[in-house]
Amino acid sequence: MPTSSYKKRLGKVETYFDDTAVDAWRKLTSDAPVSGVRATVRAGREEMRTTLLSWLPSDMRGKRVLDAGCGPGMLSYELARRGAQVTAIDVSSNLIDIARQRLPEDIDSQRIDFQVGDMLDSSLGEFDYVVSMDVLIHYPCDDAVAALADIAQRTRGSIAFTFAPRTPFLAAMHWVGKLFPRSDRSPAIEPVAQRRLLEALAGEERLEGWKPGRSQLISRGFYTSQALELQRQ
Repeated sequence: MPTSSYKKRLGKVETYFDDTAVDAWRKLTSDAPVSGVRATVRAGREEMRTTLLSWLPSDMRGKRVLDAGCGPGMLSYELARRGAQVTAIDVSSNLIDIARQRLPEDIDSQRIDFQVGDMLDSSLGEFDYVVSMDVLIHYPCDDAVAALADIAQRTRGSIAFTFAPRTPFLAAMHWVGKLFPRSDRSPAIEPVAQRRLLEALAGEERLEGWKPGRSQLISRGFYTSQALELQRQ
């Protein structure tokens, strides 16, 4: 079950993306010109999205996938193109509206179920695969691990997610980022050392039978995030 701290942080993330930041995210996830800071974030996110997709089958026909914290839906589009039945959920109604409006013409709208809500909602059902890009970076380690454990109970295959690695470089970038206008900032992140995260995952009883798989650090200017895969043993 979600902890009180998880719910509190969820509310903060929801407020951020339903406020002035939405316009910045609309530009960031389009071809519109952006600031130098945002350009590095855009490049980093594109590389991370490509990495997560490379960990999934190219043919996903008959597979049900959860895009947990889908944002404007760019991952969901590619999953649908591979034939997956996608549940794309995000706490921000504004980002979900953008995702629906931008749905490419070559994608059958029936392949993606866009929803506003909590990715931990058990009523979403079971999935073959789960992807969650740059969502758990906003939660303390223990809350992130608890969320993954909740999701794992309803996942038959693998879970691919990202976390903010605790590195001196990221700490410096995070501090400098506070000097920029709000439109160039992201919600507060919670950096965690990979060793600490792996220990917490290993110590979570509900993740018994799961093991870490592939891992990839993506660092492009003001974007630093690390992908990690959880696989059933």
